[in-house]
Amino acid sequence: MKLYDNNHSVFSKAYQFRLYPTKEQEHLLVKTFGCVRFVYNKMLEERIQIYEKFKDDKEALKKQKFPTPAKYKKKFPWLKEVDSLALANVQLNLQKAFQNFFSGRVGFPKFKNRKTKQSYTTNVVNGNIKLSDGYIKLPKLKWIKFKQHREIPAHHIIKACTITKTKTGKYYVSILTESEHQPVPKEVQTVVGLDFSMNTLYVDSEGKRANYPRFYRKALETLAKEQCILSRRKKGSNRWHKQRLKVAKLHEKIANQRKDFLHKESHKLAKRYDCVVIEDLNMKGMSQALHFGQSVHDNGWGMFTSFLQYKLGEQGKKLIKIDKWFPSSKTCSCCGQVRESLSLSERTFRCECGFESDRDVNAAINIKHEGMKRLAIA
Repeated sequence: MKLYDNNHSVFSKAYQFRLYPTKEQEHLLVKTFGCVRFVYNKMLEERIQIYEKFKDDKEALKKQKFPTPAKYKKKFPWLKEVDSLALANVQLNLQKAFQNFFSGRVGFPKFKNRKTKQSYTTNVVNGNIKLSDGYIKLPKLKWIKFKQHREIPAHHIIKACTITKTKTGKYYVSILTESEHQPVPKEVQTVVGLDFSMNTLYVDSEGKRANYPRFYRKALETLAKEQCILSRRKKGSNRWHKQRLKVAKLHEKIANQRKDFLHKESHKLAKRYDCVVIEDLNMKGMSQALHFGQSVHDNGWGMFTSFLQYKLGEQGKKLIKIDKWFPSSKTCSCCGQVRESLSLSERTFRCECGFESDRDVNAAINIKHEGMKRLAIA
C-alpha cells in the first residue's frame, strides 16, 4: 500500500513485505494480537460507560479523562511481555474511532474479536526498527526473516510498521515511510475520461475498455462447493479447520488477482496520461440501491481509484473527480443537449442532432470534457 497526500508537504509511502517468523516469534506475534485486542476492548468498555453518563453534556464529555494502556499493566502484568508501542497505538486508534463517530462518518465503535483483522502497529523509537540482508528488526521480536522484493529509497525515513496476519496464516509487514521529496507538478497535455462500467471496470473516452476478468464471478461455483463442504463439517474439528483454510485461500487468491489487475491497469493509465477524470461515485450506495452488490464489489472500483490517485500523485500528475450527479450518460457529447430520461437497458446513445454512440463511451467523453473545464483548458 502506498499513500500520497496533496495537502501535506510530506510524501508518505508504505511498502508491504511477507514475513517468515520462527515458531517462537509467531507465538509472540499471536500474543501481541491478543493483547492489543484485549486492551482495545477494555478501553472501549470504560469509554462506553463514560459516554453513557455524559452523552447529554458534550462539554462535560470533552473534559473526561480516558484510560491509558499503562493502567491495565498493573492489573494484568502479562501485558508487559509485548511491545508497549503496539498498546499505545491502541489508544490512538480508539480516539480516532470516536472522532469519526462524533463527526458522523462511521457508526459507534465496536468490540473486537478473534474473527476481526489481526494486526498491530509499532513506531520507530531510537532505532528499534531496522532492515538488514533479508531481515527486519522489530520491537520484542528482534530479527525476523522477510521477503524484500523491492528496495526502499535511502531518502525515505521509516516511521512505523504494521504487522498483519491473514486468515490463511500468512504474516505481512507494512513499512510506512516519509520523505520531503516532492514530485514536480507536470504540465497537463494528455487527458482521459473514465466512465465506471459494471462488467469491464471502466470505459475510457477513447473507446477502450479495461475488460476486467471478474475473478469473483468465475470462482463462485468453486467457492459455493467448498463452502458447502465447510458447512457440513463439525465446527472446531480438524477437518473443519482444514476446510476453513481451503475456503480462506480461495478468497485470498481472488483478492490477490483483483489487486494485481487493478495495479496494472492504474499503472498503464498513470504512465500514459497527465490527467485522469472520473466520477465521484458512492459505490456502497450503488451496490445497495441497484442490487448490484456482487458486481460492484467484484471489480473493486474504490481500490482502483485509490491506486490511480497515488500513482498519478507520485509523478506530479492529476486525478480529477467530478460530481456524481453530473448527467454524463444523458448528455450528448457532440451538441451538449441533455436527454430527459435514459433507461439502463439502452446501451446506445442517440441524440436529436443525429449523433449516435455507445452509451459508456459517450459518458466517458462527457466526463473528460467536464474535467477539462475544471482544468480551464477546454
